[in-house]
Amino acid sequence: MAPLPGAELVQTPLQLYRYLLRCCRQLPTKGIQEHYKHAVRQSFRVHSDEDNPERILQIIKRAIEDADWIMNKYKKQN
Repeated sequence: MAPLPGAELVQTPLQLYRYLLRCCRQLPTKGIQEHYKHAVRQSFRVHSDEDNPERILQIIKRAIEDADWIMNKYKKQN
């Protein structure tokens, strides 16, 4: 189960970045939203020099799985 519709369409790092920022907007409080936005931005910068297509797809898949876990975590609390 993806956190937002369209996860299956994410194929590039920029699409992933936008997707994850949209996920952040769904989180319950402003503080939590800012925390995860910061984490998304940091991860994007860390991996910005990655040029191996297989590794990029692996990062995208893992990031979507992590976003799913985070969204479910906060959904259960509400």
